[in-house]
Amino acid sequence: MSGTCDAAEPAGRTHLPRGRFRPDLVYLGWQHALPRPEPGPIPVAPAEADASDVAAEPLAALRRQERRPMRAASLGAAAGAAIAAAAAGCWQAGVLKSAPALFLFLSGTGLAVACARALIASGRALRAQARAERLRARRRSEAQQADLVARRRDYARSYRDWQARATAFWRQPCWYAVTMPVSVARLDLAGGTLAGWSALLTTIAATRLAAGGAMTVVDLTEGGVATDLLTLAASLGFDPLVWVLPADLPRLDLGLRLSHESLAEVLALTAAAADPAPAGTADPARDAALLRRVLEVLGSGASLAELVAGLRVLAQIGDPRQQLSAGVISPDQMTSLAAMFGRGADHLVVDRAWALEARLRTLATLGASATTRSQPPLRVMWADRRASATASRVLGCYLTVALTETLRQARPGRPWQQTVCLLGADWLPGDVLDRLCDAAESAGSGLVLGYRSVPGPVRDRLGRGSAALAVMRLGNAEDARAAAEQIGSEHRFVISQLTDTIGTSVTTTAGDSYTSTVGVSDSVADSRSFTRTGGRGRSRSSSGTFAPVVAGSGSASRESSTSTAVSDSRSITAGISASTSWGLATSRAVGASGSLAGTLQRSRELVIEQHELQHLPQTAVVVCQHGPSGRQVRLADVNPAIMTLPTATLADPPADLPGGVPRDLGRPGR
Repeated sequence: MSGTCDAAEPAGRTHLPRGRFRPDLVYLGWQHALPRPEPGPIPVAPAEADASDVAAEPLAALRRQERRPMRAASLGAAAGAAIAAAAAGCWQAGVLKSAPALFLFLSGTGLAVACARALIASGRALRAQARAERLRARRRSEAQQADLVARRRDYARSYRDWQARATAFWRQPCWYAVTMPVSVARLDLAGGTLAGWSALLTTIAATRLAAGGAMTVVDLTEGGVATDLLTLAASLGFDPLVWVLPADLPRLDLGLRLSHESLAEVLALTAAAADPAPAGTADPARDAALLRRVLEVLGSGASLAELVAGLRVLAQIGDPRQQLSAGVISPDQMTSLAAMFGRGADHLVVDRAWALEARLRTLATLGASATTRSQPPLRVMWADRRASATASRVLGCYLTVALTETLRQARPGRPWQQTVCLLGADWLPGDVLDRLCDAAESAGSGLVLGYRSVPGPVRDRLGRGSAALAVMRLGNAEDARAAAEQIGSEHRFVISQLTDTIGTSVTTTAGDSYTSTVGVSDSVADSRSFTRTGGRGRSRSSSGTFAPVVAGSGSASRESSTSTAVSDSRSITAGISASTSWGLATSRAVGASGSLAGTLQRSRELVIEQHELQHLPQTAVVVCQHGPSGRQVRLADVNPAIMTLPTATLADPPADLPGGVPRDLGRPGR
């Protein structure tokens, strides 16, 4: 397969997502996100207009309104006509005279004519109102039809817009690839089930193969994790090399191309790693020297079966004649092996040869029927459950150590051009894993180490060096706690102190004033007046009709008067005025104040709780790595079937794509 794959390819390649596999990225899984908003509810079609005659009801109402006046006019016309006819009949019969008959006839005729005119006028008015109502009804119907057409047009436009939004929503890329740069030399996988490991292995291997890389899988779980990967590789047109051990051990050629010195060291390290005894009981350097001398005696091209036979000779296991009869080694080789060590070393040689033969006898058939062929991009080696526990341990150690030596002798290449996946590495010794990590980093090969559990040695090596951490389901509580602590914690601000202060102040001011004013006023007024009046006068009188009779013929009188008046007045006014004013002023002010102060303190919380790691889905993985902006923790789905979805894309996610671990996953119970 070429180095890049385009999604817009013919029908046989439609399983690939949109975009191109980049060789500078390692694809670990998929993250779901919907950048576009949902299209919303589907628009509702407008209701159809009522097709009945809209003028029928108003016309019926008009007829009901005009019925009573027209009935009265009809009765009046009929009555007038009857009166006129009766008057004419009675005049003809001689019952009535001409004058009364003429009066009745004219009255009836006039009544009939007036009522007939009223009937005609009412009919005309009714017909005019009916025409006007029909015109209004027609206009109203036309307006309803125009409104219905407009609403249908708006509905069609809104439905097309909704359909376009829905199509864009459902066709938008909602699965974005979760990647790791090739600058990260190793991926440490902690926890997970066999199904989850199979999904992750298939996703990583399929993308690396599609990017033009090579893949080597070493499965020590005895669960056939690479089965799905082999099925996918066959559908993609690959011809992988598969070894199911120990049945396919004769076809395995791993380590056969090494020199005698390297092969002896590999076998010595394998025997030491497969030894369940405490560390320090085996000496790999001494064992390597012993194996190297045996290989020198056997000569170049010696097989593992010959080496194991030579160890049996040194350990004095069985009858030597059986070795000769089997044709594995020659008599000269047996003699050379017997005389190879001097006196005093027999006991030490026998013990080490016995221990090495017990470990390496499992590898006796290694490469017996191996053929030389070109190396395919995908190679898979896994241990079968039919092997014993000791044989499986020896096979796992040999595969790891031989692969380490092969990587050490390989020339450095592009990062992650060659990818090695070692699954079930939690029971391997720590020094074996350290040598494998160093060799892979020196050769530029990508390394994926899968640990079913997280014991102490594994815990110390998780994320060490240039490595990313991937955590899947961990059923054990202690392992989940260790993984949660390994992922790390983050700061969160919480309220550490809450202060509530309430204060009230009361101010009262009182004052009084008194004013008294007294005033006195006096006034005296004197007045005096003198008046004297005097006068004299003379008068005569004669008698008349009404005059009194006085003696004599006439009378005369003389008068004089004098009056004198003296007045004296004195006025005295005295006034006293007094005024008193008294006042009291009181003012009161009340002031209240309240303050609420909160203090925030930083608190550290785990990004993911251990209980959540125990209940992760099988294909869920939490990826923790260091990026340009610091540590990144993301939740991904490693299901390889996601890449077949039309909404999966390999393009870069949008800038506003929500990332990280959901808060409800990191905080159980929220």
